[in-house]
Amino acid sequence: MRLIDFNALIPGQCFGSRRLGGSEYVPASYFAEVLGEHVELSEGERSALTRLEERTRSLRRGAILQRENEAGGELYIVRSGTVMSYVLLDDGSRQILRFHYAGAMLGVPGLIYRTAPETIAALTDAVVCVFDKATFSRLIADHPRIGALVLALAQIERVALTDRLAAIGRTSAKARVAALLLDLRNRMRAADRSITDSYQLGLTQEEIGDATGLTAVHVNRMLRQVEEDGLIRREAGRVTILDERGLTRAANYIDRYEDLDLSWLPPRD
Repeated sequence: MRLIDFNALIPGQCFGSRRLGGSEYVPASYFAEVLGEHVELSEGERSALTRLEERTRSLRRGAILQRENEAGGELYIVRSGTVMSYVLLDDGSRQILRFHYAGAMLGVPGLIYRTAPETIAALTDAVVCVFDKATFSRLIADHPRIGALVLALAQIERVALTDRLAAIGRTSAKARVAALLLDLRNRMRAADRSITDSYQLGLTQEEIGDATGLTAVHVNRMLRQVEEDGLIRREAGRVTILDERGLTRAANYIDRYEDLDLSWLPPRD
């Protein structure tokens, strides 16, 4: 069974820009967009994050950014496309840990190790911003609140992972699929509040199975059941949540991006 973080399970969909007032909006800093959903950033903080993302690297699908157990001193912010983190098991199988989309900071777990604890690879064609550990160290020394926000985001991921461990071990197949559908939508909306109840799923049933510990056949049955229950609608690869309250009950799901207490953060610059 693979243990999956549902972060950005959206192959083929790009989150690098959005429509704003009839024109395409491209953020100066994608990470600032994510942090700005939680707190009001100062001009100094935004400028520092913009400088952090000046150096970019284009990736083809399947390209490796960081390989498990090899020395690595870089961190990344996803600018467009979808990227995944995974580890290889002794039997050769792959355990996917996270899927990342625009605004996600990658490589943070490797900050405390001499070698990379996971492989980072492009799931689709992607663009990432690249910076080293020394640059990140200077950033949080100059702007402590950004460092505290990175810590807060890491704790959100930790609690969400605890939820998924409990779900995979103790909940029904229907609940796991329902939780994935909600978590996917909520992770996209964490960086872009214009996303509502409809989104492009962009996943095969096998990939959903990898995310939930189910076979592709079982995933197919559960998706049909959730749809027949009137909780979602599927059409042309899109999922529309019709009854969010009912889907949340079916999933026993908690949105860990809501009800945050960030009152402890250091003051703005």
